[in-house]
Amino acid sequence: MPAVALVVMAVLAAAAPLLHRRLGRNTGYVLAAGFAVTGALLATGAPTVLDGGAVTASWSWLPSLQVSFALRLDGLAALFCLIVLGVGTLIMAYCPRYVGDGGRTGTVYGLLTAFAGAMLGLVLAADLVLLYVFWELTTVCSFFLLATAGRVAVAPARRALLITAAGGLALLVAVVALSVVVGSTDLSTVLAARDEVLASPLAWPIGALIAFAAFTKSAQVPLHSWLPGAMVAMTPVSAYLHAATMVKAGIYLLMRTTPLFAGQPAWSALLVTVGLASAVTGAFLALREHDLKAILAQSTVSQLGLLVAVIGVGTPTALAAAMLHTFAHALFKATLFMLVGVVDKETGSRDIRELSGLRRVMPVTATVTALAALSMAGVPPMLGFVSKEYLFQSLVQADVAPWAGPVAGALAVAASALTFAYGVRIVHGAFGGPVRQPDLYEPSPAFLAPAVVAASAGLLLGPGIAWVRPVVTRAAADVVPAGEVPQFEFWHGLSPEVVMSAITIAVGTALFLRRDPVDRALQRLRLPDGAAVFDRAHDAVLDLGSAVGRPDRSRDLAPHLARPLVALGVLGAVGVAAVGGLPERGPTDRALDWPVLALLVLTVAGTVLARSALAALGLVGVVGLVVAVWFLLAGAVDVALTLLLVEVLTAVVAVLVLRSRPPRLPGSDRPRTVLAAGLAVAAGTGAAAAVYALTGRRGISGAGAWFLDNAEPQTGGTNVVNTVLVDFRGMDTLGEAIVLGAAALGLLVVVARRAPEAAPDRAARGRPDGTGGGLVLQVAARVLVPGMAALSLWLLWRGHDEPGGGFISALVAGTAVGLHQTAHAFPGLPRLLRPTSLVGGGLLLALGTGLFAVVRGEPLLTPVEVPLLGALGIGSALLFDLGVYLLVLALLVTAFDRLGGGPVPAVPGPSSGDHREVAATPDVPSRQGAP
Repeated sequence: MPAVALVVMAVLAAAAPLLHRRLGRNTGYVLAAGFAVTGALLATGAPTVLDGGAVTASWSWLPSLQVSFALRLDGLAALFCLIVLGVGTLIMAYCPRYVGDGGRTGTVYGLLTAFAGAMLGLVLAADLVLLYVFWELTTVCSFFLLATAGRVAVAPARRALLITAAGGLALLVAVVALSVVVGSTDLSTVLAARDEVLASPLAWPIGALIAFAAFTKSAQVPLHSWLPGAMVAMTPVSAYLHAATMVKAGIYLLMRTTPLFAGQPAWSALLVTVGLASAVTGAFLALREHDLKAILAQSTVSQLGLLVAVIGVGTPTALAAAMLHTFAHALFKATLFMLVGVVDKETGSRDIRELSGLRRVMPVTATVTALAALSMAGVPPMLGFVSKEYLFQSLVQADVAPWAGPVAGALAVAASALTFAYGVRIVHGAFGGPVRQPDLYEPSPAFLAPAVVAASAGLLLGPGIAWVRPVVTRAAADVVPAGEVPQFEFWHGLSPEVVMSAITIAVGTALFLRRDPVDRALQRLRLPDGAAVFDRAHDAVLDLGSAVGRPDRSRDLAPHLARPLVALGVLGAVGVAAVGGLPERGPTDRALDWPVLALLVLTVAGTVLARSALAALGLVGVVGLVVAVWFLLAGAVDVALTLLLVEVLTAVVAVLVLRSRPPRLPGSDRPRTVLAAGLAVAAGTGAAAAVYALTGRRGISGAGAWFLDNAEPQTGGTNVVNTVLVDFRGMDTLGEAIVLGAAALGLLVVVARRAPEAAPDRAARGRPDGTGGGLVLQVAARVLVPGMAALSLWLLWRGHDEPGGGFISALVAGTAVGLHQTAHAFPGLPRLLRPTSLVGGGLLLALGTGLFAVVRGEPLLTPVEVPLLGALGIGSALLFDLGVYLLVLALLVTAFDRLGGGPVPAVPGPSSGDHREVAATPDVPSRQGAP
């Protein structure tokens, strides 16, 4: 059933935008029914769960890492599923009367459903890696939901993403560390290895990372600044985020990992300290606010702080109390947010200084708000009263230090008194006093019904705590390391916690009665703005990045060369100091190496002395060709072919870029020339010495021998280089190919295509600026291009067994395209060679072959036989190589199209040294936009 529930949520999320096209905002009712059905599916496992068992499902996911797509519905997961789906049903039923029929409503519905599915997957995950994946999905979903608010949400959404993503990275490190210590990512196995984890030196780093991840998600001080800013989202999003998802993810993580660290002084001290600080700070800040949503946002920080502190106490009573209060908080916080949305919709304001007397025109709204506020304040007979009593009882029993219990109890009372004060302030500020808007009226019953249901549940489940007891008790029993879970009672006689509740109500009432002087005193306080501090730090990091990257934006060579030259020198010095004796060099039998080396030295010297830009470019290409010959002599045919083709294409593209530059290279003064020569000689000498010292002194590596022995038996290919690229290390190749595709798209966006100067007969006559190749080149292109295209496909086909493959064949195809474009004065690209289509097709082929293996139960990118095509000798490796071919070709085609039309415009940006501008270009666009 857990798997079916996730599938249903995924289908609902995908179908939501489509349903919205037909049903409009009433799509919310269909989704509410879907949430309820999903809850009913999970409820079929209730007998097993309540008896102490669990409903599980598992599939192999990453077999090489022993990671499974494993789901487990136990007591704790069942409690959070009830919250996620129960509150989600109410929120979806609330949405139709709140949202409009705008274009983004369907997107919001889909994201809210995906948000619910991600949270459901998080609490059902039975593998740490899977838990992390769903944890990050909640972060992504919340970011996109905040972004639906428009431009006002840019900074808050960025803040929320960066803070919670930092917590995600911490959780990832903790997951890796736990898997190293325990040897498994199975959650049950890890939780059962408490002694092994605590005995490890990684125990406390793991605990700190888990706590940090939970603090970022549950908005604990000082990481809470993102949560108030998230109030820019529409009210249903805020209600769901605060009541059932996102912030509850951190609470769930702490509860789930409690069996590992409960009772440990450092863990308890950290959680109790941070939790109580957050509880008091959040309540204090809430009392300063006048916006109803802002009050509730700060209230969430406070309530979650109490939960974190009680989890830190770690006793059976404390953990059970935390779970009961998590459920109570979901009910009253969802109710209050929904009713704030009602008030905002009806009055056009959320400021309690502008609202007054609404109880006379909206009595049902006022009553339901009062019920939810009483539960939040912990007033009997509400469910919040029962949970708050047990929170007080647990905190007084904290034993981190001899004085910890009394201090924790006092701080909890202080936070709760402030909660009572702002709770009464919400009700009185909006609904008390004289009527200012007599023309208002009660909203429709459909609008109020979800809030009425949640508030009524909070009222009935206080005295009827026995109805909730089985679920909460079972959830607590799943995480309590030792001891008996208490049986909750609505009233268990006079006790210290009852006295604490009485003090809470008395102090809270006094603060409310003195609300005007209290408010003036609070407003005079100048407190640090966490959001502003974060934004300033964010801007400072961006400024630092800009400063670090400033040399790379210069058109002068010195800033670009300085760092690699310095790095080369440092590496050389470290190598000389660190490397001891070296083994003897092996004998060489390649007598032709020395003539090639001599030719290479002469070519480099000619390049340095050349004053013509064209000559220097040609000699640089010759250097590459000589090196390609050297590779060929060494037997690296694939590398030699690749380098040869790259040199040809680089020369062509460089000519296109340099057409508008002066024909002669600029000179420089003698001191600068001497300095540059000295640096070049030093760097070259160091590199040559390193090559001489570190090569030719050992035989083939173990990895190389393994590939030579196993490439053909395991892949069927005899070209070891190609099998490594497409079979064994396909993920690396895919990443590199995607980079090339991204570069092609970037070139399309950054560089506008320019047309050459008008000249009707330029193709026939040829032009010195390179915009036309002349009749001879056109005839040559017509003869050579078809053959080059055929050669390209042949190299692609044979790459698995002979030198060739996707990269080399794409370079040949790119050369053919360059020849055709040059010969015909860059007429534009045919539809078949549109870069966007090539990038898209390449990605689909490369990723599709990888995912096809996953569908067949193999790891991603595992070579598998392709149905129907296998008989033709076409396997998934060839299709993957074809995807690489298209991505490489996309970059080459884009370069010829964007750089070949005419003189290249000047590149704006800071520069130093030589400030010569590139020649201006006639602004004659031709086929601008996506080709």
